Amino acid sequence: MPNRFSELTFTPSVKEVQREQGSARQYDRMQEFGPENSVLGSAEAEFVAARDSFYMATVSETGWPYVQHRGGPKGFLQVLDERRLAFPDFRGNRQYISVGNAIKNDRVALFLMDYPNQARLKILGHLSEEEISAYPQLKLPGYRAVPERALVVQVEAFDWNCPQHITPRYTVDELAAAGFVRQGGDKRM
Repeated sequence: MPNRFSELTFTPSVKEVQREQGSARQYDRMQEFGPENSVLGSAEAEFVAARDSFYMATVSETGWPYVQHRGGPKGFLQVLDERRLAFPDFRGNRQYISVGNAIKNDRVALFLMDYPNQARLKILGHLSEEEISAYPQLKLPGYRAVPERALVVQVEAFDWNCPQHITPRYTVDELAAAGFVRQGGDKRM
C-alpha cells in the first residue's frame, strides 16, 4: 500500500519542485514503498499521550490558513482508536475560528512537538465537533478549564519528521525534575 501522507501532500506542484531540486527519486520511493501511515500504532499513541500541547491548522472558507496552539495537562489529547484522536475544546477567547472553519472545510493538520527529544509528529485528518458528554475519558480531574465540546480527528495520515532543525526546549516541570528550578518556576541559586 502506498504511503498515505505523501499521497495527500505531494501534489503535482510539490512533485515539480522535488524534481527541480533533485529530491524526487527519494520521495518517489517513499511514496511507493514507505509505510502506509494511516493507522496509529503504539509509538504514535505513546507520543500523543505524553504531549501537553500541539498546534492545529484549519482553513477558512475564504482559503486562509489558521494555526492555533492547543494546550492542557499531559494526555488531554487522546488516541481513541487506531484512526481517531480526541481532545476537550476548552473555553478560551471565544473567537471559535477553528471550530467555525471546520463547518465548511473539515480538513485539519496537527503538529505535535517533543522539543527535548527533538521529535515531531504531523497528523492530517478531518475535524468534527461532538458533545463532550459522549467522551467521559476527556474529563480531566483537577484541571480547571471548562470544556465546551469534544473535538474528534478522523486520521487520514501521519508522518514522523526529521529532527534536524528542532531546537531543544524544556518545560518548567522538566527543568525542575533535572534540578534546575524549583517546582512553580522559582530559579535555583
